[in-house]
Amino acid sequence: MPFLQEPEPPRGVPQAVMPGIRRITARNPSVMTYLGTNTYLIDSDDGLTILDPGPNDPRHIAETIAAAGDTPIRRILLTHTHGDHWGGLAALKAATNAPVHAYKVSAKDGFAPDLPLDDGDTVAGLTAVFTPGHAADHLSFAYTHADGTRILFSGDHVMSWSSSIVSPPDGHMGDYYRSLERLLTRDDDIYLSGHGPTLPDPRALVRELLAHRQHREGTILAELRNQDWNIAALAAKLYHKTDRFLIVAAQRNVLAHLLKLKDENLVRELEPETTPHPDSLKIPPAPGEVESESGGQVTVMQRDALRRFGIVK
Repeated sequence: MPFLQEPEPPRGVPQAVMPGIRRITARNPSVMTYLGTNTYLIDSDDGLTILDPGPNDPRHIAETIAAAGDTPIRRILLTHTHGDHWGGLAALKAATNAPVHAYKVSAKDGFAPDLPLDDGDTVAGLTAVFTPGHAADHLSFAYTHADGTRILFSGDHVMSWSSSIVSPPDGHMGDYYRSLERLLTRDDDIYLSGHGPTLPDPRALVRELLAHRQHREGTILAELRNQDWNIAALAAKLYHKTDRFLIVAAQRNVLAHLLKLKDENLVRELEPETTPHPDSLKIPPAPGEVESESGGQVTVMQRDALRRFGIVK
């Protein structure tokens, strides 16, 4: 797939994306977050809109506030409540008293936005587009720039540098498919995603992401026609990952595919394995900012790795 790379961004300094839109890349690089989470500063008639405060990093929050300068921060928007996007919210809200806009049904226990958004709602020129799949509460935001460019702030649903993990129960592969299909009906010119550089010609990548998932689903079904598989063993055969975090991502994606196929009555869940696959024993603790997200605890992931599925005869 035509993924994009970019140089290491300067830290703590807002970079112009286009007139009226800047981004600051947080200091949380990893195999799951690329060079870090993008926090966007978007000019509006009454001040600034901040899209995704980023991780719980006081330095990043201070730099975001400093980047605003004398322009008041009027509102905070969230694409979703994963820690690398949501973690800094409390500190930014406390410092600015800006209201929080996010999807009306939060996937984060104990969190509710000040101003809940539904699909199609508009705030400061940004229109919420409900795109669940990577996260149950994921919103993208459509925005037409003054020069006519149609922008979609695509969060983690579609990123320029990599495909997204779909990790149950917060992640749902069926929803992910449907959200990709929805984006193919749109006419956005560029995507500005939660990680990585600007994505031009975004529908080409969306088509490839969907085709890639459909191909992966086909290979999973083909393997199950030959034998029953547990999650860890099937992920190891299909993905061949060596990085421990990518091993986990592969297992979570395989589980998401199998649960989708189970919903469609194409596969059935069997009694789990009792002997852990070697990859299960390599599962590391998730980074602190995501350790409680969507099955991210080691015990949950190890248990899920034992789950076993077979074809519906």
